[in-house]
Amino acid sequence: MSLQIATIPCRSDNYAFLLHDTDSGQTALVDAPEAAPIINELDRRGWTLTQILITHHHYDHIDGVEELRAKYAAKVIGAKADAYRLPPLDLELVEGDTISIGNNIGSVLDVSGHCDNHLAFHFAASYAVFTADSLMALGCGRLFEGTPTQMWESLSKLAALPPMTMVYSGHEYTAANATFAHSIEPNNPALKDRILQIIEARAQDMPTVPSILADELATNPFLRAASPEIRETLGMQTASDAEVFAEIRQRKDNFKQTKMPDITEYPCNCAYE
Repeated sequence: MSLQIATIPCRSDNYAFLLHDTDSGQTALVDAPEAAPIINELDRRGWTLTQILITHHHYDHIDGVEELRAKYAAKVIGAKADAYRLPPLDLELVEGDTISIGNNIGSVLDVSGHCDNHLAFHFAASYAVFTADSLMALGCGRLFEGTPTQMWESLSKLAALPPMTMVYSGHEYTAANATFAHSIEPNNPALKDRILQIIEARAQDMPTVPSILADELATNPFLRAASPEIRETLGMQTASDAEVFAEIRQRKDNFKQTKMPDITEYPCNCAYE
């Protein structure tokens, strides 16, 4: 496909993403935690920013919007229902809308739960979904505004995408998330393998984002409410998946980091996970 994707580390543990259409030269940005590293990457690649796609209103996803808008005259795009607390929008979106970057078409998903009116952007032809603080690598966002049922519905929507879809989430929280995942499903062989990969990646200061959806389905406890081991750990063998998810989220909220070899040597702020 003609869509090139660049992952940009921002702040202490955020990620932004540039989506460049090689045919038209259009370049979109998903979230703007801060302007400087994004400008540096655009300059390095010789790209000009044309669109800014906002997933949600939290400051660590929008702080760089106005500087980037002023520099590039980029159009700012976000949720219609959240326009009152986003930077001024040039295009307002609802679920089911589409956006275009050249000939690359993305669909808009409402993935509320972490906060109301949180959007994700799915580019089916490129097998890419930009999820910010909804589905995260081995985790999901804290429920600041939404309900557990709402978040479970949003995660189920994302889980139904093709397994080879790459998940571009908003933070480098994976090592800490892995520690929690191991605490409630320690016998999952796929999780053990992934933990080893995380250790190696972080030891080399390499990002663990994006991740492939197939790996999230196999290892992310927030997608694994049906796991017999997790249900046994929680004592919820007969509960609904949504009820199990709610308990997993509550336990993560109250989780105290315990020492697991190498994993907790890579701390993060984890304010939003």
